[in-house]
Amino acid sequence: MQIDGKTKTCGLIGDPVAHTLSPVIHNTLAQTRGDDLVYVPLRVEAEQVGKAVEGAYALSLTGLNVTVPHKSAVIPYLVDIDPLAEKIGAVNTLVRQEGGFKGYNTDMPGLLRAMRSEGITVKEQSVLLLGAGGAARAVAFLCMSEGAKEILLYNRTVEKAERVAKEAETAFGRSCIRVISKEELLQLTGSYLAIQCTSVGLYPNVDDVIVQEDALYEKIHTGVDLIYRPYETMFMKKVKAHGGKTMNGLKMLLYQGIIAYELWNKCEVSEETAAHILQKMKEEMGIHE
Repeated sequence: MQIDGKTKTCGLIGDPVAHTLSPVIHNTLAQTRGDDLVYVPLRVEAEQVGKAVEGAYALSLTGLNVTVPHKSAVIPYLVDIDPLAEKIGAVNTLVRQEGGFKGYNTDMPGLLRAMRSEGITVKEQSVLLLGAGGAARAVAFLCMSEGAKEILLYNRTVEKAERVAKEAETAFGRSCIRVISKEELLQLTGSYLAIQCTSVGLYPNVDDVIVQEDALYEKIHTGVDLIYRPYETMFMKKVKAHGGKTMNGLKMLLYQGIIAYELWNKCEVSEETAAHILQKMKEEMGIHE
């Protein structure tokens, strides 16, 4: 593509950003749709977040994605924030408007769109959440808002899990979330949609899994892992070995990017285009199915 004075610029701020797949998503989208837009990863250190946001506005950037560790740190530098992002307490997309940027969280709508594309629903489901970090907190909020029947939360550190449960209950005024112990986890009856929200099993520690015991995996009808490197985690392998359906986090990454792109360009990306972008992402990762 030819870059000139009319080309819209978007970017990603975080630290590190060297191995991100986001440029593949956005630059391929622009190319496929014929949009005059370029997307660049920009490494920003923690103490420079405010200056980076102000600088991006001064430089007339159309929008930014925000990745770790800046998703909460950017909030004070925004002129507006979407209610969902405010509730979750994390922003991953900035959209230019008069006087500054408005913050959105497209991670959770992205996960929802990814799950729907795989025929996975949350409404009226018994959901098991593994983890209690920022991702688990956001997923707990998503499950609450989508009308999950019950949410069981397991984390090695019980205090963190209890804090997430309390915050989700307070935010939605529902008491369908419960923290469970390892013993309770292994004695579950029924069938669950399990969402793995920790970094356990992330490359290069590909043989790690948050829970080893088969007793858990027998109770999981669908296992979603937010990790996408490796493409199939040990958690997913165990779910699959016990007859469950699995999904990794690659489609979540795809759709959070697509939703951000739609916000920046006031457009709708077709499912045909989404499938093309997903294929490009897999090629970039060296995955050939």
